[in-house]
Amino acid sequence: MKLPCDEAVLKSKHAIAPCSAEARPWILGAAIVGSSMAFIDGTVVNVALPALQTKLGATVVDVQWVVEAYGLFLGALILVGGSAGDLFGRRRMFLAGVAVFAIASACCGLAATIHQLVIARAAQGVGAAFMVPGSLSIVSASFAEKDRGRAIGTWSGFTAITTALGPVLGGWLIEHASWRWVFFINIPLAAVVITVSLKHVPESRSVGTRRIDWLGALLAALGLAGLVTGFIDATRFGWTHPVVLGSLIIGLSCLLLFSVVEANSNSPMIPLSLFKSTAFSGANFLTFFLYSALGIFFFLFPLNLIQVHGYSATAAGAAALPLILLMFLLSPWSGGLVSKHGPRLPLIGGPLIATAGFLLFAMPSLGGSYWVTFFPGFVVLGIGMAVSVAPLTTVVMGSVNQDSAGTASGINNAVARVAGLLAIAVLGLAMIGAFSFHLNRSLESLTVPPGATTEIQSNEIRLAAVEIPAGLDSGTSTALQTAVYQAFVFGFRLAMLICVALSMTSAAFAWWMIPAKLPPLDLG
Repeated sequence: MKLPCDEAVLKSKHAIAPCSAEARPWILGAAIVGSSMAFIDGTVVNVALPALQTKLGATVVDVQWVVEAYGLFLGALILVGGSAGDLFGRRRMFLAGVAVFAIASACCGLAATIHQLVIARAAQGVGAAFMVPGSLSIVSASFAEKDRGRAIGTWSGFTAITTALGPVLGGWLIEHASWRWVFFINIPLAAVVITVSLKHVPESRSVGTRRIDWLGALLAALGLAGLVTGFIDATRFGWTHPVVLGSLIIGLSCLLLFSVVEANSNSPMIPLSLFKSTAFSGANFLTFFLYSALGIFFFLFPLNLIQVHGYSATAAGAAALPLILLMFLLSPWSGGLVSKHGPRLPLIGGPLIATAGFLLFAMPSLGGSYWVTFFPGFVVLGIGMAVSVAPLTTVVMGSVNQDSAGTASGINNAVARVAGLLAIAVLGLAMIGAFSFHLNRSLESLTVPPGATTEIQSNEIRLAAVEIPAGLDSGTSTALQTAVYQAFVFGFRLAMLICVALSMTSAAFAWWMIPAKLPPLDLG
C-alpha cells in the first residue's frame, strides 16, 4: 500500500553530491530496488500468512507477530535511520540497512519455527528502517533540482509497479515453490544493490545534523512494543494477566516519557513545535485513522480470500491490483486538486469514498466471483485513496516552513506505518472475539460430539485455519466447516465496519482541522 509523503521526502532536500549523467541511472536503480524490497516485504508477507499457519502450525496471534515485528522496528526507527544517514553518511547507512535486511531475509527463509521467523522479521524491520530513508535521501542528494522531478517520477512509477507485482510474484512463489522464497528472493536483489551502490553512488552527509535522538528512539520502540504486546497477548491471557497489564503500563509510560524527552531535546526525533500547525496536526490525525483502516484490511483480506473463499496465493496477491493501479494512474490528476479546490475538499471526499469501499467489502458472504464480490470494493477504495494521498502530501509539505518540510514528511510517513501496526494489534483482538462469538453460537445449534466441540473451541485462535476433528461423518464435518467460514465472514464484516468508522473519522478531522487554503506559515 502506497504510503503518504514518500515523494515529499525526495522533494524536500537539496542536492549535496550531484552525480554525473552516467551515474544517474545506476543511482536511481539502486534506490528503486532498495525501496522496493522493503515495500514488497511489507505487503507480500500478508499473502504468505495462510501458508505460515499451515506449514508452521501458527495461530493468528503468531502471524500477527510476523507482521508486527517488522512494522514495529521499521515504524519506531525510520526517523532515526534518516538522521543516521545525514550524520554518518547516506550511502554507508543505506548499505548497512541493505546488508542487515538481506541477512535477516535469509534467516526468515531458514526459520524452522514461527518464533524464529518473528525474530528474523524484527531484524528485517531494523534493516528497512535504515534502507528506506537512505534510498530516498540518496536520490535527493544526488540529483540537482532541475533533474529531480524526472527522477522522482521514475522512482514513483517503478516502485508503484514493484509494489503492485510483488504480491503477485510472492503468491506465485508460495503456490509453486515455498513461502520461504518470499524471503530468499531478497538476497540476490540485495547483492545487486550493494554492488551498484559501492561502484556508482557517491557518499554524502548533512552538515546540519550533529546528534541522533537515540533516547527518543528507544522510548518510542519500547512504548510501541509494550502496547502491541499487551493488545495481542490479551487474546490468549485476558486483560487481567500480569503480562498484559505490565506490557500496557510499560508501553503507555514509555510513550508519555517519549513526549517529555522530545519536548526538551535539542535534536528531537519528532520536533513537537511542528504540531503548532493545525493543518499539520490534522493531516497526521487523518493519516493515522485512514491508514489504521488500511492496515487491518490488508492483514485480514488475504486470510479471507485464501482460507474462506478458496483463492490461490497467486490470485490473492493479484486481487488488490485494481487499487494500486488506480492510485498510480490517478495520482497526477489528484495532485492538482489542491490548486483547484483547496486541500479540505479532497481530504474530506477521499476518505468518504474510501468509506464506501470498505462498506462494499463488508457485504459479500460465502461464494460469488471476484468481479462481483471484491472488484467493486477495490475500485472504489482505490479511487478514494488516489483522491487522498497526493493532497495529503501537499498539506504536510505546505503546513510547515521549508526548512522543516523533510522532517514533517518523515513524521507523516512514520505515522502511517505506526497506524497500521497498532490497528493490527487492536482490531485483530476484535476480529478474534467476533469469530469466537459467532462460532460458539453456531456450535450450540449443531449436533456435535462434546469432544469435537471442545477441540474446535480450543483452536479458535487459528480463525479460519481451525481444523475440523477427524472421525466425524461427512455431513457433520461439512456443517462445522461452513460454521467456521461463516464465523470468519462475521468477524471480517465487523472489522470492515470498524474500517468504515475509522475512515469517516479521518474525513471528520479533515473537515475540522484542514483549512480551505494553506496560508504561509513560519513555525521557527
